[in-house]
Order: sequence, then C-alpha cells, then structure tokens
Amino acid sequence: MSIKMDSRHLYLQVIDEVKRDIECGKYKEREKLPSEFQLSKQLGVSRATLREALRILEEENVVTRRHGVGTFVNPKPIYSSGIEQLNSVTYMIKQAGKTPGSEYISTETIEPTEDDRSRFSSKEIRKLAKIERVRTADNEPVVFCIDKIPEGLIPLDHVHEEDSLFKLMEDYAGKRITYAVTYIEPISYHDRIYDILNCDPEQSLLLLKQVHYTAEDEPVLYSVNYFRSDIFSFYVLRKRL
Repeated sequence: MSIKMDSRHLYLQVIDEVKRDIECGKYKEREKLPSEFQLSKQLGVSRATLREALRILEEENVVTRRHGVGTFVNPKPIYSSGIEQLNSVTYMIKQAGKTPGSEYISTETIEPTEDDRSRFSSKEIRKLAKIERVRTADNEPVVFCIDKIPEGLIPLDHVHEEDSLFKLMEDYAGKRITYAVTYIEPISYHDRIYDILNCDPEQSLLLLKQVHYTAEDEPVLYSVNYFRSDIFSFYVLRKRL
C-alpha cells in the first residue's frame, strides 16, 4: 500500500515505516540508511518530509545523523523504564538480564561546597564521601557514576563489597531511600567519560542529576550518573488532571 493512502501527516507515516523496517531487520543496528534521495524516492515523499521524519527519529534516539556522512540506526536500549520509577542502577542492570558490577575509580572524603550544603539542606555537614565508579553489565561499562553522601551514612572501608549504595546505606545506617528529585540532560562528547565508557564519539549520553531522600524527607545522596543511551532509555508517564 502506498504511504500516501494513509490519512495521517506524511512525516508520521515515514516515521512508522522506518521503525517497521528496523524492527523487521531490513536495516540493522549501526547500519547506514539509504541516502535521503534514495529513501524519499522509495517512500514516495519529498525530501523535506523525510528530513522532518528523520529529525524526530533522531530526537527519539532511533537514528543518528552525521553531517556529510549519513543516517545510522542506533542500537536498541537493553533497559527502558519510566523515570518516575526510582530503581538503583544495580536493579536496572539485573532487570535487563545482565550481571551488575562496579569498577571503582576513586573513593575519598571531601569538604562540602556551598552547593553541596544547599543540596543536603544543612550547614552542619562537615565531610562528604565522594565515590567515582563505573557500573558494568556483563563486564561492559554502561554508566559512569559520581556519588556524594554525608559522612557516616556508609562505611567507606567496605564500599567496594556492595554494588548498590541504596542497600549499603540501608544496611549500615538504616536510611532507606524512597524518592528522588531528578534533572535530565542529554550531553554530547566528553573526552574522559566517553573513553571510560567506550562510547562512539557520535553517541550521546543521558545525564541524570539526582538528590535522593528518605521517607522523612532527609536528603542522603546526591548522584550524577552518565548513562549510555544505547543501553538505557527513560520515559515519563504523564496523566491529564
């Protein structure tokens, strides 16, 4: 059936058609799509319509467009979750059927900055534990994590023995994290982190900055996590009031 026999906007039809072709294996992961001229001719639409469809597909992280090179199919994330669900990285990796692990880069005690004092709603915090590590799934690096925790809530000398900081804090200090305030930012190339996570220079990362709280509204963990977008995707369930 011709794509133009559908009553919806043409660019929406193109989006669905390209997604179907990817799902059925016509276009493989990391494979280059036909040129805009070839693809618009195959689909029977203008190049302007095709470009709008490709723009949206790139926003949805289905494809990546490289100027002067072409459009490539992105790998499908192995883990997708509603961002309203607060799960540890360990849990997310396990849910994807992978074995979680951690590679520690540094563990230290630091002086809190004014921003740190503001995040933890206290001028009395003297020290923070700062932990930098790479989270792995089946030994493949997938998340770069920077965590800051008020001194005394986790045992720094045993932090390497437990992948989940959520569980370590609950077992050691009796502090159970129940919710977080999260800010999400897409970021492009970052030489240090891209090297650590073995990322393609054209690949984007998802940056989640989160302040975690107990049920008593006590802030106990600030995390900055860089997720590989080819492994993780997040969505939001929005309800009409």
